[in-house]
Amino acid sequence: MGYYIDLSSVSLEEYREKLRSSYVLPSRQILKEKLDERFNYFSSIGIKNLQDLLQLLKDKKEVIELSKLVYFSLEYLVNLYRELNSFFPKPIKIKNIQIVPNEVVSSLEKAGIKDTIALFDKVKTPASRKSFAFETGISDSDLLKLTKLTDLSRIRWVGVTFACTLYESGYDTLEKVSKANYTELYNRIIQVNKEKNLYRGKIGLNDMRLCVNAAKEVPQEIEYQ
Repeated sequence: MGYYIDLSSVSLEEYREKLRSSYVLPSRQILKEKLDERFNYFSSIGIKNLQDLLQLLKDKKEVIELSKLVYFSLEYLVNLYRELNSFFPKPIKIKNIQIVPNEVVSSLEKAGIKDTIALFDKVKTPASRKSFAFETGISDSDLLKLTKLTDLSRIRWVGVTFACTLYESGYDTLEKVSKANYTELYNRIIQVNKEKNLYRGKIGLNDMRLCVNAAKEVPQEIEYQ
């Protein structure tokens, strides 16, 4: 496994049932419409897993042809493509993490590490962290903080500000977010933001529901003990 979910390991049928039972925002409700007709068609043309489906939707000519069929619309296909792409969240740049000291950022840059995807393999296990700490001179506490932020960055829709907010709220690992009660998580996030003014945007209860569900999808690759 790795930083991202392996889409080839998620079958078309698994994803269909996941969509059927999952909560989605009103703006994404189109993904649940005509679910059986659409996924039966994908299966009939040899699509077996999400990697196959993503490759199909990357082909603009194929998308145009699909949009001519009664099952599909261009709006649906575009939304499905965006949904699948969201499984690959953009890595966080280390220099943008305000709760990481500047000297640590400099040490990482000297080691050729500029973002969380580059850091991932260096911090996956206690042994790899110990070796990397020796190599860079970064303290155990700072490296553990970076490890947890890297872990959180693997969750869909979690950018640098929200990763820091989760960390400061005590939901500092992928596992903790995946096991959270989303109402409790929401209340804790609101409380911490009032105290520390970490972000200006508005986060809703349903956003936290999506965050917890997204965390459940990501393999827990990082070892802490």
